[in-house]
Amino acid sequence: MKQKILVTGGAGYIGSHTVVELQQSGFEVIIVDNLSNSQKSVINSIEKITGIKPGFEELDLCDSVKLESFLKKHPDIKGIIHFAAYKAVGESVNNPLKYYRNNLVSLINLLEIAKKEEIDVNFVFSSSCTVYGEPDKLPVDENAPVKKAMSPYGNTKQIAEEILYDTVQSERNLKVIALRYFNPIGAHESGLIGELPIGPPDNLVPFITQTAAGIRSQLSVFGNDYNTLDGTCIRDYIYVVDLAKAHVIALKRLLDNRNITPYEVFNLGTGTGNTVLEVIKSFEQVTGNKLNYTITKRRAGDIEKVWADTQRANDILGWTAEKDLLPKKI
Repeated sequence: MKQKILVTGGAGYIGSHTVVELQQSGFEVIIVDNLSNSQKSVINSIEKITGIKPGFEELDLCDSVKLESFLKKHPDIKGIIHFAAYKAVGESVNNPLKYYRNNLVSLINLLEIAKKEEIDVNFVFSSSCTVYGEPDKLPVDENAPVKKAMSPYGNTKQIAEEILYDTVQSERNLKVIALRYFNPIGAHESGLIGELPIGPPDNLVPFITQTAAGIRSQLSVFGNDYNTLDGTCIRDYIYVVDLAKAHVIALKRLLDNRNITPYEVFNLGTGTGNTVLEVIKSFEQVTGNKLNYTITKRRAGDIEKVWADTQRANDILGWTAEKDLLPKKI
């Protein structure tokens, strides 16, 4: 019998790539997604890649009645990978209540109803390096202080981690690994799934590709007066398939009871920082396409520079990012 895994937000960017890796690792997957920033056609694309069509339920996790009905039908779920959340930093600054309501109520509903239905939960949480805020030293490791968030989105990740940590202390049937990842980029090698947000992108790489394709007329670079090599922000860009594989490794760690404590945290990145302009120049060099970009003012909620210390994930999870954006270190 294949172990059944629930992937919330599984039709989204990182979720869909993780579903592919789960199915290729022998798991049975059921996706819950409200399709607020994804398309149902992704399910068919996953089937084309893996030869297996994952289960799918269109459902908003904030609807506790429908979520309870769903979980009653699937008492044999052995693990949950929780991606479902709004994730645009800029939008969260402009509409914070939308983010607090969606990102936190959905998590609380999931935990409460799983407990009510007596489901033993091995829970992998999609967290973010935003919990570190502007770090005191680089690269940033898991022992770095969690600072006041610079955006409501980042704060929802901090609060969600606190909710999970506190809940683990009182619930024997819950084990959690929070994966704090940096900036996912790229697409599956098949080209069948990738980052295709509904509406204007909030992340750099889809804005680059859509500008190159003529979908967007111009790419905005938010600020060139930061204390970096070229004045633009530095991020740790990690290939989405490498990231997806880490979720499978984390899930197996919980299922096999290899976790040291009921709540564990790991950074997922390449360990390399690259500026926004380096990413743009790299794209231009590889593709031969010149991008129409302009420098604009800084964006609220952005931090100056951050990249990961991945030693803990390398040593304990046995996971290492296989692809790098650029060969040189910052």
